[in-house]
Amino acid sequence: MIGGRFDEHPWGIIEAPVIVEDSKFPGMTHLPYRFNHVDEYYQVKDFSREKSHVILRLDVSHLDMKVPLVHHQDADFPLVWAKMYGKGKVYYSALGHDPSTWDDRAVQEMYLEAIKWALGLTSADITPRALPAESAPKQ
Repeated sequence: MIGGRFDEHPWGIIEAPVIVEDSKFPGMTHLPYRFNHVDEYYQVKDFSREKSHVILRLDVSHLDMKVPLVHHQDADFPLVWAKMYGKGKVYYSALGHDPSTWDDRAVQEMYLEAIKWALGLTSADITPRALPAESAPKQ
């Protein structure tokens, strides 16, 4: 139902860059394309961009991908996504593991607008999309 399963938090709580993939989704318009955030970032498995609309992803180009708990080497580490499940709306966010997150006005607005979207008070295009080309791992 959610669209993926927990597969470790390889870096613990760190400050890392986050990329806004969909700045038009409710609660994202106030965020810059890339911003730093402190959190415990999750890695997910069994996730499909063909079934979910990624809103935020971790920018792993600035992270150590050789730490023992990193299980895949691609650049696709989604953090926030939306999708339909039957007639219901699903909004998933991995943000919120560090207590400082909840004092962050930008994150508060993100969650408030996500709730409004889930309730049908606002709308958004949640068409699944491929990982943007600029995110592909360097060869």
